[in-house]
Amino acid sequence: MESVKKSVKQAYSELAEKGVSCCNAERLVNRGYGSDELAVLPDTVVRVADGCGNPTAIASLRMGETVLDLGCGAGIDVFLAARKVGENGHVIGVDMTDKMLEKARENAQTLGVKNVEFRKGEIENLPVDSSSVDVIFSNCVINLTPDKSAVFNEAFRALRPGGRMIISDIVTQVEIPKFLRDNPGFWNVCGGGALLEKDYLEKIRQAGFVEVRIVSRYNYRSEEVLEWTEGRYNPTDKERTAILALDQKLSSATITAHKPQQ
Repeated sequence: MESVKKSVKQAYSELAEKGVSCCNAERLVNRGYGSDELAVLPDTVVRVADGCGNPTAIASLRMGETVLDLGCGAGIDVFLAARKVGENGHVIGVDMTDKMLEKARENAQTLGVKNVEFRKGEIENLPVDSSSVDVIFSNCVINLTPDKSAVFNEAFRALRPGGRMIISDIVTQVEIPKFLRDNPGFWNVCGGGALLEKDYLEKIRQAGFVEVRIVSRYNYRSEEVLEWTEGRYNPTDKERTAILALDQKLSSATITAHKPQQ
């Protein structure tokens, strides 16, 4: 599925260049961000944010913790986490897209944030030491990779014993039709790579995580799913009909899991 990765990388490079995602401040609030959180961030952060939840809202971050964001984009969740862990904490954002990393570093300079860094890498092969972080979160990114098991194995490796993972991601309640799943455009808007909810959770457990649970779920109306495609790819009539049939079957799920103490 190297073609999928290439397509996703291209799509998010273009998103960084355009500086506008499918989200705006109102949609971000609807997805769990506080208006006060967004108010302290520059437009160059907010306009490129492209998540499906706000994992930092339930991460219960503590002062001094080391945090890792898988697929950080322009840095919205990195910067929110940085405020919560304080100057003695540290937040690492990982992304495979040069243009997103460039934008994230520019945003960090604009904000004057000193306790963050951005590293280039793929989430299936994280550029961090084993047992080096306290918390991992990811916001609508893991569904973009064909090898989710590799991501969860890497997350488990990177976490310290007793560490925790908080994910907001797209899952599905039914099988997505193969012709949609094989469509790079639908992958790029976070639909093609969505797994059945039960399969997604099982992959997390197979990596070694415990206490794996969904803490919230939002089922998308088909019209909302079609909104994701606007300006990103144009569905054919057949694809549009299939997307409409997914009404309330694609979900944004917020998932928590822990690495055992031993």
